[in-house]
Amino acid sequence: MASTSTEQRPLLIRNGEIITADSRFHGDILVENETITRIGNHLETPPGTEVIDASGKLVFPGFIDPHVHVYLPFMATFAKDTHETASIAALIGGTTTFIEMCCPSRNDDTLEGYELWKRKAQGNSACDYTFHMAVSKFDEKTEGQLREIVRDGITSFKIFLSYKNFFGVDDAEMFQTLQLARELGVIVTAHCENAELVDRLQKDLLARGKTGPEWHEPSRPEAVEAEGTGRFATFLETTGATGYVVHLSCEPALQAALAAKARGVKIFVECVVPHLLLDKTYAERKGIEGMKHVMSPPLRDKRNQAVLWNALAAGAVDTVGTDHCPFDTEQKMLGAEAFTRIPNGIPGIEERVNLLYTYGVKAGRIDIHRFVDAASTRAAKLFGLFPKKGTIAVGSDADLVIYDPNYKGVLSAKTHHVNNDYCGFEGMAIAGRPSLVTVRGKVQVRDGEFVGERGRGRMLRRVPMATNGIQEQNG
Repeated sequence: MASTSTEQRPLLIRNGEIITADSRFHGDILVENETITRIGNHLETPPGTEVIDASGKLVFPGFIDPHVHVYLPFMATFAKDTHETASIAALIGGTTTFIEMCCPSRNDDTLEGYELWKRKAQGNSACDYTFHMAVSKFDEKTEGQLREIVRDGITSFKIFLSYKNFFGVDDAEMFQTLQLARELGVIVTAHCENAELVDRLQKDLLARGKTGPEWHEPSRPEAVEAEGTGRFATFLETTGATGYVVHLSCEPALQAALAAKARGVKIFVECVVPHLLLDKTYAERKGIEGMKHVMSPPLRDKRNQAVLWNALAAGAVDTVGTDHCPFDTEQKMLGAEAFTRIPNGIPGIEERVNLLYTYGVKAGRIDIHRFVDAASTRAAKLFGLFPKKGTIAVGSDADLVIYDPNYKGVLSAKTHHVNNDYCGFEGMAIAGRPSLVTVRGKVQVRDGEFVGERGRGRMLRRVPMATNGIQEQNG
């Protein structure tokens, strides 16, 4: 991972309760030139140091969102965020690094798409970032282009087993992608459904006049997601590649993934905040209120939430992301006549950490170490960022979140910072929020307000590692 450290004022965080995925203690953290240089008690204060008293606060490693859409052409429109607005919202919510899905369609050139996504982010993000590179086709140019993209520092691909004729790949293309990924030591993330079944079910529902948002979930039911998850696992098993199921939403899909893991398939699982806290009744609301909550895989029957929380607590679900996808209400209304035209997605990059802390840690569903692991450390390990990211250790990047566990608030579109006119979690209470957030030692957020440097973020370049399916530290 490239380093572009520059001289900056030292920072000393005193008296905080430092919490990582596997440790918890009170102490001080000294930051010099973007990096944590000392951890201990009663550390000396170098001349010119900014001192921050974290008494009564929790100090976490910067959180990592492994599943974000910022620039996204989709369903005849474009997601509303810019890298500036998305990154500022992320930082206010405690996320200091995000992994964006770079998603050119089947009609686009893969390498040109990658360069376009890079240009959109460069110089505009306030936090660090990297990409999952979508493979939406596998033609005579694809292998060479993907090799070039990996040489540029990308160690994860993305495939869609959905969105037929747009993002989706067929089984032959999936096989070729996984074969190449195994050779290169790249992990492949996958949206697991069955494009053909979804297409047939959608057409049947529309032909019967079932056009509202409440029919989105029945058009891509749990069985379809489970089939896609099992098929992806079979292809991983056959090729020996390493896979990561994104936004897994339901018990049958989880069972398919865990059955594969039990027989030795190198497969990891992500869930996203909407599936933990919202259910399909949100998308069954009439008109625009239902459209706001259309995403894929859909919000599911509420019975799945306990299953996902339990799997998360046990570590069977590895990470928690957002699938942040900000389309506003005007864009959602493109589907007023047919649910198939509703741009899919719910914004969440700002809310994820506070919701997971409130409804996970404080509610007793997960312990605080699993919280850090799922929201930061495990993503850093899987995607080649650890230990520069995802932990608090000497030599790590000084991405730190000083967290106030006593804060009380309510989520609302009136107060959020994404470039979106609704909040998918409107009215939900939170019990805790970041009081200060740093990116490589630079204070970017204080008490819910962005006070830092726009454009500070850098693209993180990674080196592929193929060791038992985990992307390990690579320097």
